[in-house]
Amino acid sequence: MNIPSKTLAATAIVSLLLAPAALRGASAADEAAKMKDAHKHDSPVPTPAAEAEPRVAVDTSDVVYATIAGKPVHGYLARPKGVTGPLPGIIVIQEWWGLNDNMKAVTRRLAGEGYAALAVDLYGGQVATDSDGAQKLLQQVLENYDAGVENVKAAYAYLDTQQHAPKIGVVGWCFGGGWSLATAMALPDKIDATVMYYGRVVTDATKLTPLKMPILGFFGEDDDSLPVPDVKAFEDALHTAGKTATIKIYPGASHAFANPSGKSYNPAAAADAWKLTVDFFAKYLKS
Repeated sequence: MNIPSKTLAATAIVSLLLAPAALRGASAADEAAKMKDAHKHDSPVPTPAAEAEPRVAVDTSDVVYATIAGKPVHGYLARPKGVTGPLPGIIVIQEWWGLNDNMKAVTRRLAGEGYAALAVDLYGGQVATDSDGAQKLLQQVLENYDAGVENVKAAYAYLDTQQHAPKIGVVGWCFGGGWSLATAMALPDKIDATVMYYGRVVTDATKLTPLKMPILGFFGEDDDSLPVPDVKAFEDALHTAGKTATIKIYPGASHAFANPSGKSYNPAAAADAWKLTVDFFAKYLKS
């Protein structure tokens, strides 16, 4: 089978990004432990802020969007109620807790803005209820990155072929923020808009060069797990690579500032980032 050189290049790039942490100078266990420390004040308990209603009523359903290693992968699909025709699609990628009630709520909110929003599941149906459980699940993903890449590619294919989405974006928070960028790098000429909230960054411009879509990133000034110099280096690399990119760093905001179930929640920063996210997707997915 002849594989296009563009596909080989994209696969190589995403492999570098998502390769086991040992190849990046740290073990997967170390990476997962670092994420646990970043979330030491968080919990996965839904709050009224986390369960904000979508702008318009939506329909939701459990869908099988992939089969990986012979097992069906279930996602959470939300669409504006009563709309049957094709809509722009958004791949929604979980925080480190998994596809829990918080992520389903934000998926409904995105759908209420006029999208077919598909929340993916990188944890194989498992949801963490405490930081120890989340650490274990995250480590498993880091150690099996090929399956994760296959997962997000399948989510894109589902929105493309089953939902007939004319354009498709991706968004993720924390663990999912890094995977949002990874999805863009795995599908550099297919994803139409990428949004990442305080996810792992890439600072090598050559690895970002194949990206064709605009990128919007949100970070906290006080996020010890993603220091400002690293974020600035990411921003510089994007601009060096000639990408259309906006990176916003919120003063006084910590990691997970947009997660209303944790003590790091920053209502003002979260509200601003949400508005910018909605406007960004409207500009690049609805035009």
